[in-house]
Amino acid sequence: MKKIQMVDLQGQYDSIKDQINNSLQEIMNTSAFINGPEVQNFQKELEEYLGVKHVIPCANGTDALQIAMMGLGLKPGDEVITADFTFAATVEVIALLQLTPVLVDVDPETFNIDPEAIKKAITPKTKAIVPVHLFGQTADMNAIMEIAKAHDLYVIEDNAQAIGADFHSKEAKTYKTGTIGHVGSTSFFPSKNLGCYGDGGAIFTNDDDLAHTLRGVVNHGMYERYHHDVVGVNSRLDSFQAAVLRAKLPKLDIYNEARKAAAFRYNMALKDQEHIKTPVRSGDCDTHVFHQYTLKITNGKRDALVKHLNENNIPCGVYYPIPLHNQKAYKDARYNEADFPVTNQLVKEVISLPMHTELDTDQIDHITKTIIEFVNN
Repeated sequence: MKKIQMVDLQGQYDSIKDQINNSLQEIMNTSAFINGPEVQNFQKELEEYLGVKHVIPCANGTDALQIAMMGLGLKPGDEVITADFTFAATVEVIALLQLTPVLVDVDPETFNIDPEAIKKAITPKTKAIVPVHLFGQTADMNAIMEIAKAHDLYVIEDNAQAIGADFHSKEAKTYKTGTIGHVGSTSFFPSKNLGCYGDGGAIFTNDDDLAHTLRGVVNHGMYERYHHDVVGVNSRLDSFQAAVLRAKLPKLDIYNEARKAAAFRYNMALKDQEHIKTPVRSGDCDTHVFHQYTLKITNGKRDALVKHLNENNIPCGVYYPIPLHNQKAYKDARYNEADFPVTNQLVKEVISLPMHTELDTDQIDHITKTIIEFVNN
């Protein structure tokens, strides 16, 4: 059995290295390092894949979220509702822009933001909702969009973990995640389902005016060189990363199917275990692309299991060990522990197993056997 890795980027690279190497060499030959043809072509190809009018590439996923909020014209003091159980970047950009983060609890089955908790958190100062499609699963966008429409709120999708996942609307239409709200963002960090070999990100929207604003924001507020029309930042996807993403984009659905197949094998091996709760998938199989495969260990042995797996050379991760409302940077007297029962329980139980496109049956069998033997001991 080959070495088990949390993410096997080398194995994925081996299958596309000729295309990537040739593209990188062409960039070196032309010296088109910034906003060159690779970036422009990737933008168009991603727009076509997502079925969205505008893709604005940028330097990373955190920038993508921040630029989306800047483009919407949110002002200091405006309240933005988002999930307590997610990576800090989601709330980080809210704080950086001097907006007011409002953290709410999540669904115990999907781990995504709870629409009922959103409703309870809305005040006259609320201006936006940021649903996170956590671990690759589509949030309840039907409910979220209804709430946003009723209260005249923006919806900013954090799609960093779910690119390629589908959302099925009440009108029986199918959309790619990130294209449902007013604006969406994603990350191309190497370990993502569509990842480059450095940092990268993008913003999506169907709003022509917003897209125009966003294109200025990513480039120092310029539409014409040295004419600064809006307050901007320096956040551009470089040509090397775009070349890698162009090689991977046509394979994204194949990559996601491989992740789903691995998740199915995990599920079959771990089903009916009293103290192991496998991921719950809401809706059809295409609504979850398994950026992470995350279990709940319900008998108090999660931390001991992490130690045991590490000792047996099986990598794993705890995403996330501390709720955002308890992080030093984001603590606030407004928060009451009683408002976060699900998140407070999840941080004690969740564990994410190796998940990538190169996982094989022998590896999954070994991982699951090791877990079952330990948890039931």
